[in-house]
Amino acid sequence: MRMSQALKAAAVATFMLLAVVLPARAADAVTPDDTARFLAGMPPSTGSPLTALTGAPAWQHHARFFDAAFGQLEQRQLSKIRAWADTNLAAPRPTMFYMFSGPDFLYANAFYSKATTYVLSALEPVGSVPDLTRLPPGGIESGLYDVERSLGSILSFSFFITKQMKTDLRAGELSGTLPILYVFLARSGKTIRDVSLVALDERGEAYFANENAGRNATRGVRIVFAGSDGVERTLFYFSTDLSNSGVKNSGFLKFCQTLAPGNSLIKSASYLLHAGNFSTVREFLLANSSTIIQDDSGIPLDSYNPNKWRFFPFGRYAGPIDEFPGKYQPAYAELFRRSQPMDFGIGYRWRSYESNLLLAVRLPSEGPGSADAMPATEPSRQAPGRPKRPARRQVVDEPRSTGFSSWFSTPSLR
Repeated sequence: MRMSQALKAAAVATFMLLAVVLPARAADAVTPDDTARFLAGMPPSTGSPLTALTGAPAWQHHARFFDAAFGQLEQRQLSKIRAWADTNLAAPRPTMFYMFSGPDFLYANAFYSKATTYVLSALEPVGSVPDLTRLPPGGIESGLYDVERSLGSILSFSFFITKQMKTDLRAGELSGTLPILYVFLARSGKTIRDVSLVALDERGEAYFANENAGRNATRGVRIVFAGSDGVERTLFYFSTDLSNSGVKNSGFLKFCQTLAPGNSLIKSASYLLHAGNFSTVREFLLANSSTIIQDDSGIPLDSYNPNKWRFFPFGRYAGPIDEFPGKYQPAYAELFRRSQPMDFGIGYRWRSYESNLLLAVRLPSEGPGSADAMPATEPSRQAPGRPKRPARRQVVDEPRSTGFSSWFSTPSLR
């Protein structure tokens, strides 16, 4: 909820005073990492031009809000997903593909924390690199609120709501997916080292944004970052149409091919991969993935060749939610009769007791590099989601779904 009028007035007054200070420090570059930390409600580096802004009531409120929200998410889901991945994935490939992702680096990193190249893609625009020092008085306060609102559904339910996100990412002072990517990188403990807008030509060749990639260029961003281990990693996000006609006219899949084979994540994907007009990207994932982690909104079970894949089901298959009629899969239900339990929620059925997750592993004889993608342990012998650690993490209450059903006014969800 928005702050009281008195608090908002104080915040605007503070920013107006600080606006006098910032131009005097124009020679000091605001780094992408400082911008990411500021937007994430985390203190920027000492000496950053943004440090002065952290004393404002608006930012203090924002920091407390995100500290609480991300702390709850860590306990409820992210720590458990990382434990599940440590138990069930042996040696993931360096590349991970996450189609229909939106700016969701948060779950890409939780499932595949050992990847060195992340490729995310969706329709949402990239936007521009945010320069907070150029926003008008009151603009930062408004921008922080917009970021909070944009992240509301994924912090509560593990996915973005596409219709709502389309509005959030095109309005306000901070637009596009970049502000959200920045927040997720910072809150995942990453340090951003470089950010470059990029474009792909029809052959999949990458160009910097100021170079001519052609009329049908696919626009994106490349973010180079490092975690606590100091290993340099790369995140690509591309704004692109993943339908058959869309990928036919772009070089996106050709670019992905240069990074294959990889591991893939598909969740809350609106069952688009069940449709005939998304067969090209579906076949790409099946041909170029060593493992695929998905909920039932991903690739339909009958599209997998059972002679090439081994399946490890987790959780409970309760069928699609009401907004996706006709997507029930009897074969999925049969497969999940022998599923292993899991202690976190994911996808549209976000409560842990009704979520499903399928780990599909390409058999060692099928495709390059697939032998090292087998599960770390045999799921049928060890309950998944239980790390080999003596202490269990604290389980917190599931988020309440106040007004949740009203958000599903359209089947266009992510």
